[in-house]
Amino acid sequence: MEERNSIVKTPLNNVLAQRRSKSYRRSMQSCVEATNLEYTSGHLTALRTPRSRRTPKSRDITKQVDPDQVALLVTKEWQLSYVTPLYHFRHTQLKYYSKQLSAFIVSEKQQGLAIEVGQELGFKVNFSVVLGLAEMDEDAETVFIQILSKQAFAAKDDAQKVVWSGWLTCVNGDLEYLRSLPSEFVSLPLLCTRGPESLTVLIKSWFEKTFDCCFGPLGINSTNLQWLAALWTGCHPTINIQYLKLVWTLPTLPPMDVKYTIHPQDAWELWDSVRQDDITDVSIEEVTRFIKVLQSHFFRHFRIDLSAGSLMQVSTALGSSHHSGKIKIASPTYITTILQLLTECALLKMPI
Repeated sequence: MEERNSIVKTPLNNVLAQRRSKSYRRSMQSCVEATNLEYTSGHLTALRTPRSRRTPKSRDITKQVDPDQVALLVTKEWQLSYVTPLYHFRHTQLKYYSKQLSAFIVSEKQQGLAIEVGQELGFKVNFSVVLGLAEMDEDAETVFIQILSKQAFAAKDDAQKVVWSGWLTCVNGDLEYLRSLPSEFVSLPLLCTRGPESLTVLIKSWFEKTFDCCFGPLGINSTNLQWLAALWTGCHPTINIQYLKLVWTLPTLPPMDVKYTIHPQDAWELWDSVRQDDITDVSIEEVTRFIKVLQSHFFRHFRIDLSAGSLMQVSTALGSSHHSGKIKIASPTYITTILQLLTECALLKMPI
């Protein structure tokens, strides 16, 4: 990746941190004005929400991404967050960041902060670049973070074990937004984490102090869950999705969860029946019709109106997603499609 001319800066005191924070907010304000995007207080509006998406294409991602790195991303469940652009972040400084974050964690632990991974004997932090996931020149390369530790009473020859993993990514981000960012900022809006919440909080704190950014929870709303259901179902002719399972929560007292599992071929035929002639794009209207057909079918059999509730979870053999912001990508074949959707979700949550 081409080295940027910016340098790494860390707030030396509260005054400097406050000044940078104000500068960040002004920069974000100018980005919105430059791209002519309407916005409401705190968030970009749904005017940027795409009405259509490209039909997923089967790709062997391991031809452009190291298979060992791909294995670190798939088959695991991740908790999602959004993160604002990183100020003076440099991919060429990852070894330095590894040492700084490791020292920060040890310092916080020595101050008595509870870290829920047992009695540890030091921490080792590894930052690395996952080359090849970026789809455009404007996408910053994915950064993977791993924290290892050895138990205090472990044998001398015992290897350190991974106690926390996370990665920051941007796949097919909004082109206008990325181009309008000031050069001092790097946008990696999607954070996926796996490990103790106490470590997640510490790591986010270090990022906020070091790169003048902020984090927030990234849930997956009903509309985007519907998109995932449709996109995954559309993959069935090229890779067997095995099943389509949808979970709705109905507003009864107490709330009732309804699990609806559809045979993969039946799901595909229903999806194919609502598709238009355009084979390159999928529209939100097609997705909505697909879900309504499934709901109508369920109502005919059980007299339960799923449209009165909220879609909470979608799963197939290709992956699963929950409205609380949990995602599991079980196959790397369509990982780009899923990461692009999640990148869009993260950018739309971005505070101004």
